[in-house]
Amino acid sequence: MNRLLAGTAAAVLGLCLGTAAAHAAPTDPDTLRVALLPDESPATIIQNNKGLEQYLEAALGKEVELVVTTDYSSMIEAMRFKRLELAYFGPLSYVLAKSRSEIEPFAAMASNGVASYTGVIIANAEAGIDDLRDIEGKTVGFGDPASTSSHLVPRALLKENGLEGGADYEFHHLGAHDAVARAVEAGNVQAGGLSRPIFESLIERKVIDPAKVKVIGETGAIPNYPWTMRSDLSPDLKERIREAFLGLDDAAVLKAFKADGFLPITDADYDVLRDTARLLELDLAGTGG
Repeated sequence: MNRLLAGTAAAVLGLCLGTAAAHAAPTDPDTLRVALLPDESPATIIQNNKGLEQYLEAALGKEVELVVTTDYSSMIEAMRFKRLELAYFGPLSYVLAKSRSEIEPFAAMASNGVASYTGVIIANAEAGIDDLRDIEGKTVGFGDPASTSSHLVPRALLKENGLEGGADYEFHHLGAHDAVARAVEAGNVQAGGLSRPIFESLIERKVIDPAKVKVIGETGAIPNYPWTMRSDLSPDLKERIREAFLGLDDAAVLKAFKADGFLPITDADYDVLRDTARLLELDLAGTGG
């Protein structure tokens, strides 16, 4: 009986070890599922990144499937359950994803040789708001809870100016950056936070009327949006992916990222966001951000 139990235990252990080894084996799939941050409408994002899809297919010799999830949280979960191979996260959504997944950041978009950007707080032109302190008693629109420049950093900027969300002003999460800008323009909220590059793009494309909104505050430098990949991809594939992104200089492809190239980055570059989240007492282990 003891020998039978020992044999059974050994067989189960062998099966478990075999399963673990199989899961740990580097993967080199024929199709790469590449997620793009859902900070504008999915149709716009997919269309704008067709050039990236074609570039990666040629550079890597693989099929590429572009993916736009419904929101930041579903993108984080898709990476967690290995439904993606590559993902282009916002800085905070990367930090959240990193806490739940085995992923590696490897490149961040750069403009003028700098891999950082800023966020802005805008106000409706007729709301009587001339500076950040005027937001007291008003309603503010933020983007996704896991957004960096449309939630975490503008909210921290307001806190630095003595304004606590929920106490000194009301706030609502509106989803994408463009939704925040539209809500401010329409007067549905009196102020809102979003990425400066996205805000400038909305003005340039005449999505937002610059006569109806104004910038009243700007954040400090934020480490730029990182490209990440699953850690279990084969070393050769990971190196080819790095080379493809760091060597990308096609202006037509880069236009969708409002960048002139990509620079290498590491996880430590995003510690500033972890510190900011602690300042706001936000739980990065939870579903919010």
